[in-house]
Amino acid sequence: MGRAQVIKARRWVVKVGSSLLTNDGAGLDRALMALWVEQIHRLRTRGIEVVLVSSGAVSEGMKRLGWQTRPHALHEQQAAAAVGQMGLVQAYESCFQQHGLHTAQILLTHDDLADRQRYLNARSTLRTLLKLGVIPIVNENDTVAVEEIRFGDNDTLAGLVTNLIEAELLVMLTDQVGMFDCDPRSNPGAQFIHEAQAGDPKLETMASGGSSGRLGRGGMLTKVRAAERAARSGAVSVIASGRESDVLLQIADGKQLGTMIVPTQEPLVARKQWLASQLKLRGKLVLDNGAVKVLHASGSSLLAVGVTAVEGNFRRGEVVACVDTQGHEVARGLVNYSADEARKIKGQPSENIEALLGYVDEAELINRDNLVLIAS
Repeated sequence: MGRAQVIKARRWVVKVGSSLLTNDGAGLDRALMALWVEQIHRLRTRGIEVVLVSSGAVSEGMKRLGWQTRPHALHEQQAAAAVGQMGLVQAYESCFQQHGLHTAQILLTHDDLADRQRYLNARSTLRTLLKLGVIPIVNENDTVAVEEIRFGDNDTLAGLVTNLIEAELLVMLTDQVGMFDCDPRSNPGAQFIHEAQAGDPKLETMASGGSSGRLGRGGMLTKVRAAERAARSGAVSVIASGRESDVLLQIADGKQLGTMIVPTQEPLVARKQWLASQLKLRGKLVLDNGAVKVLHASGSSLLAVGVTAVEGNFRRGEVVACVDTQGHEVARGLVNYSADEARKIKGQPSENIEALLGYVDEAELINRDNLVLIAS
């Protein structure tokens, strides 16, 4: 069923990693870039829309500046990104122009997707570009992003963009042929994984042993998590080697290539996808066992009576995590009361809210329409 879904997919997100794109730091591999662009052009002739999420700005900047290792200081990373972004975009623009395709540069930070209005604006812009036949090239805005508003890696960004535009397929091109059950570099008996299910906890365990290399911030673990995010909107993910001949066209034809990760649950509605994609949460609500059971059983609203503790300093309308007594996240949502107010009404039935606060806004601490369950 997964391969059939891949063949039918009409909207793709393709992510390319730094080590692959820059030939492990030797500079932009323009010949390889030209091959991917040629394949994307051929996908477009089949009626497939493509958004390209590309790493490589920092790596290209390092090459231009003569730096051998990725800097640790944020301001140096930002400087490298500013220098490298020029070469990265110029190279892509040159390749796509040979096929008569226009490109558009989209630089995002986490705040662009955390804010609901900016999220909708970004979605509208990307969808409009696709409708116009333009190839959007998306990257994290490393030049201005500070640690608090970073995605952390472009695998995460690619998963979130997949949700943003409701793409049906996420392809993550890497310097590996796919995913193994353990690191094949240190274990010659490692078994290749052809297909897996998004959200399977064994996947994260198997992916944890790999490294991201000296240039990238990601690794196989971030790709597994990106696939899990993409699955929230019903997308299939494929992790494959970008050096494989006609890799994108082979995937489009349904060939068994790389590791395919398929969704196992119904797609979330758009608003709940946005809630689930939040990387920076403003606080926590600790729930008793009864509240956890009710949320899992019926997906109902969260009432104050089921809350035993409040952590953080959030305001009304911010996104908070709902955790069980062991600290495992079970849900997240937009809270109707501030942290100070939530502390006053925790453990109390809804009819007591007005007496405790002097007013009542909503009977629920988090309304079911603003609440999304997190798979365990």
